[in-house]
Amino acid sequence: MKRLAMNGDQAVALSWKQIDPDVVSSYPITPQTIIVETYADYVANGEVGTEYICSESEHSSMSMCIGASAAGARAATATASAGLAYMWEMLYIAASMRLPVVMTVANRALSGPINIHCDHSDAMGARDSGWMQIYAENVQEAYDNSIMSFRIAEDMGVRLPIMNCLDGFIVTHAIESLAPLEDEVVKKFVGDFKPIHPLLDVKSPHSFGPFDMPEYYYEHKYAQQMAMKNALDVVRKVSEEYAEISGRKYDLLECYRCEDADYVAIALGSTAGTMKQVVDDLRAEGHKVGSVKLRLFRPFPFQDVAKVLNGKKGVAVMDRAISFGAAGPLFADVRSAMFDNEARSPSFNYIYGLGGRDVGVEDLKKVFFDMENGNAETVNYLGVKL
Repeated sequence: MKRLAMNGDQAVALSWKQIDPDVVSSYPITPQTIIVETYADYVANGEVGTEYICSESEHSSMSMCIGASAAGARAATATASAGLAYMWEMLYIAASMRLPVVMTVANRALSGPINIHCDHSDAMGARDSGWMQIYAENVQEAYDNSIMSFRIAEDMGVRLPIMNCLDGFIVTHAIESLAPLEDEVVKKFVGDFKPIHPLLDVKSPHSFGPFDMPEYYYEHKYAQQMAMKNALDVVRKVSEEYAEISGRKYDLLECYRCEDADYVAIALGSTAGTMKQVVDDLRAEGHKVGSVKLRLFRPFPFQDVAKVLNGKKGVAVMDRAISFGAAGPLFADVRSAMFDNEARSPSFNYIYGLGGRDVGVEDLKKVFFDMENGNAETVNYLGVKL
């Protein structure tokens, strides 16, 4: 298929069109609305066979996806910010019932005050709900991650729901060059949905979501954790297979000029792309710096992170969210991963970009200069107006 000019939301909708899930249930919310609007057009034009349900709320939307998935259907949805928060109870139910629902999250700040712009507070708040989380740097990755998400979630060694996260407005609304795959290639790669004990199989009845007494609840949570652990290898396997059909190789994280770097910054989402330019600029000036793009946040790839950051003179962890009373959520995991490093690299948290605050090349250069000059504190607030 020829290259297309698309924004991130349209790219996700295109991937869904090529996959043609059985059920899509949604409720519009900025900045993900373009996804479901575009997909609704595909449905109305007869380009897909999906049963499209326009629900009355995000809670209902996730409830419908849970019902559809449990009944034996491939289900997908999309949301953002307060919409994700409104699903809260149902997020845990989807994960606990081991339903491979795929949900695109257009990352957006949570109120209050009300704000419709990008930060990661919505998905970070859901990091312990049992959903996998994968982050996109750009439109191409949003498309590719969407396709791979179905394979990852539906793998028999995983069977967990997944969030395909892309930065609100920065990726969702930015028009970029997209290299999509042919429809039949995507169809073959994703394959048919294979339900496990579907509710509609009346010849083999099973219970879903019953009351779980202490005798079994702990074991069910343990099973979820083991599925998360399995997902690390599954993501790698799916990424390798996707590289064979697309020519685009992905991994749990992506290192940029890290091998001989003294100072490294690690980030999620679109900021990782800006960071590459910062690294190139500073390298040209003689600074030994590098960057790491973390693609998979849940499950967290502790060993991979520890290996790539080992022995650095300084590591800056970029958080586009804040855990009040502590630091950033990514910082906690990165520091934990590095605890077993041979050199336990000094690490510094940078809270940035909350509520869509712009962060540019010069802002991110300051992060490296702080580390080089010994000015970085344990927790830093980049770009805040004091």
